[in-house]
Amino acid sequence: MAEISAQAVNELRKKTGVGMMDCKKALKATEGDTEKAIEWLRQKGLARADSIGERPVSEGLVDSYIHTGGRIGVLVEVNCQTDFVARNEAFKALVRDIAMQIAACPNVEYIKIDDIPAELVQKEKDLELGRDDLAKKPDNIKEKIVQGRIEKRLKELTLVDQPFIKDQSITVDELIKKNIATLGENIQVRRFVRFILGEGIEKKESNFAEEVAAQMGSK
Repeated sequence: MAEISAQAVNELRKKTGVGMMDCKKALKATEGDTEKAIEWLRQKGLARADSIGERPVSEGLVDSYIHTGGRIGVLVEVNCQTDFVARNEAFKALVRDIAMQIAACPNVEYIKIDDIPAELVQKEKDLELGRDDLAKKPDNIKEKIVQGRIEKRLKELTLVDQPFIKDQSITVDELIKKNIATLGENIQVRRFVRFILGEGIEKKESNFAEEVAAQMGSK
């Protein structure tokens, strides 16, 4: 029997999410036939019957990025389907790029448009409908203009719709899709939090000129 290559084992690992040793056993047992190896693993109860696109994205990484000067920090969780991909350097680089993207986009509050609360969408719509430049527009034209403005505004709030900071010709969503194609697994940004130094702390306002004048008057 021909020797089982590391590439064949890796491919089977990507398709099934099963450990490397079990994948190698399956390929040996089926003389290197990948499809038969998948069935062999399923019979052993090691591989799931559903496709890779349907398997849960329960693996991945939580990574952080601290911007120069320590005034902005980001924590982000990006999920994939197997720990094999989670350890891949390309996946790690993607997660780091996403963390940097979040740090660079202070207006981004959500991952995708579907995550934006309905009440916020309605608020934006009400604001646009009340603008003076639409007052004399026919209702059908007004609706189209408002819809276009709202979509633009919502995209400004979402991570995946941002131009990628390292390549403005693609969006973050397209960046993720490129990595899905390369790594052979579904990839999703699950959550993130941005920390800005001093955010939410009420800062005391001071007037330096008045302070100096008061000090001089007391002498």
